[in-house]
Amino acid sequence: MRFFFSIFFTILFVVPHAALAREISDAQGRHLVIPETVKKVICSGSGCLRLLTYLQAQNMAVAVDDIEGRRRQFDARPYALANPGFKELPIFGEFRGKDNPELILTLQVQPEVILKVVTTTQGAVGLEPEKLQQKTGIPVVVLYYGNLANQRDDLFSSLRIMGDVVGKRQRAEELIAYFQQAIDDLHSRTADIPDEKKPSVYLGGVAYAGPHGFQSTEPTYPPFRFINARNLADGANAAVKDLNNTDIAKEKIVAWNPDILFLDLATLQLGDEAGGLHELKTDPAYQTLTSVQNGSIYGVLPYNWYNQNFDSILANAYFIGKLLYPDRFSDIDPPAKADEIYTFLVGKPLFHEMNSQFQDLAFARVPLH
Repeated sequence: MRFFFSIFFTILFVVPHAALAREISDAQGRHLVIPETVKKVICSGSGCLRLLTYLQAQNMAVAVDDIEGRRRQFDARPYALANPGFKELPIFGEFRGKDNPELILTLQVQPEVILKVVTTTQGAVGLEPEKLQQKTGIPVVVLYYGNLANQRDDLFSSLRIMGDVVGKRQRAEELIAYFQQAIDDLHSRTADIPDEKKPSVYLGGVAYAGPHGFQSTEPTYPPFRFINARNLADGANAAVKDLNNTDIAKEKIVAWNPDILFLDLATLQLGDEAGGLHELKTDPAYQTLTSVQNGSIYGVLPYNWYNQNFDSILANAYFIGKLLYPDRFSDIDPPAKADEIYTFLVGKPLFHEMNSQFQDLAFARVPLH
């Protein structure tokens, strides 16, 4: 009798439970068992919640890291602007992946999966995925954030993995196709323009772990690469292979004397008495630049804000392309194109809301007087 009861118990409870689970592999090749249908998650690490929003699964988030609850003058994260409700969700840890297992375990609504973004070079910030999984008893799915340039495969793979976890496989493929089509479109419009017909350009004020001055740039700035621009900082350092931020000596910028300057408006966070705009207005060395003298300075949207905002990268690329090669982008209205991109990726047209935070200088000539 006890034997038959044991068999009955196994069939009633164990088999149905097992049928509701499935196995997946994450970006590190770790094999994990997760529920067949996932409805509740948390996103750990810089940019993870952005990818969830791109997948139209942001309503599955039951808690957020502490950066989402902060109220500040500047915010250039379209995914967060499109979802003000993130500010009202409970906190599970600190930003950049410094998770708190105790807070996670005390959440009123428990996540079924923890999605955790790590970098390919530095690994995880805070607890390692295995330790976080052991302390919480919740599967931790590791993702590489990647980028739209030399780590595009990592980004696309992570979109597919996350899409698989949250039941958004078709949306993941739509995102990948959208990114690829936009990059191909930008490249095809400009690929045949000879270098001698391209104005030389330089981007200053690029943010990296916070705001910086005008010497801060990105040699492999994606919008410049996508439209085949003649970026004077690209190749200035032969060792630069990734998308890392770097400072260019002021003397070098003056010697280059770029035809057109671009200002990453993240630098405005430093206030009226500091930052790239203040330097362009007051530094005698920059006053010698032809582009400063003739007013060829233009603002672009900050994109490196709690990891890369891929929507703003594409929006900037279309604006810069229109400015440098107007005949090749005659069909493009940059603010309208930006809103098209934001609407597809985060669900809302946000250009004017973002621009208003940065003195309405995005996609416009920057006045120095």
